[in-house]
Amino acid sequence: MAIPVIGLTGGIGSGKSAAAERFSELGVPVIDTDQIAHALTGPGGAAMAEIGREFGPEAVAADGALNRAAMRERVFADPDCKRRLEAILHPAIYDESVRRLEAARGDYAVLVVPLLFESGRYLPLLARTLTVDCREEVQVERVRRRNGFTEQAVRAIMAAQCPRAERLRRADDVIDNNGGLAELRLQVDAKHGYYLANLVNAMF
Repeated sequence: MAIPVIGLTGGIGSGKSAAAERFSELGVPVIDTDQIAHALTGPGGAAMAEIGREFGPEAVAADGALNRAAMRERVFADPDCKRRLEAILHPAIYDESVRRLEAARGDYAVLVVPLLFESGRYLPLLARTLTVDCREEVQVERVRRRNGFTEQAVRAIMAAQCPRAERLRRADDVIDNNGGLAELRLQVDAKHGYYLANLVNAMF
């Protein structure tokens, strides 16, 4: 990479998107793999032709985007379907992430990867890893309020992700997001100062 990269992750509802937004406000280039995935599967997205060939016209919505509701059902019901979809998307997301990181300019960049430790694919690109953490009951309440999911649905998503204790063990740095947005932003500011200081001292 042209500049050091911080890998930002966290469980669903942890607040990683809010942290990424603050890093961006501070002038740090932020590359979000979820946003790349949405672009690839949006109307006319680069992955849509292959998805249409692999899964048929029912996988494509009227506007040319991924039919998310239909594919969600198929992926949930059929693990092989999930594997085939990931085989199309994951390499494309990775390649686009690398392209954007190589084009990024600044003291360092932030790469947002929700399943950073689960996949391991992005770890070789990183100088450090940063996990946004909160208690599980806080995660559940935030996602229920934001998405309208049931507690059971939220906990099912959490169960498919890296356990909280494992994320904390593997992370180089942690932001505690059990409080409010103002506290989160202050912690991001502190981490930004820390990364700049360490970059200046060539510690990465």
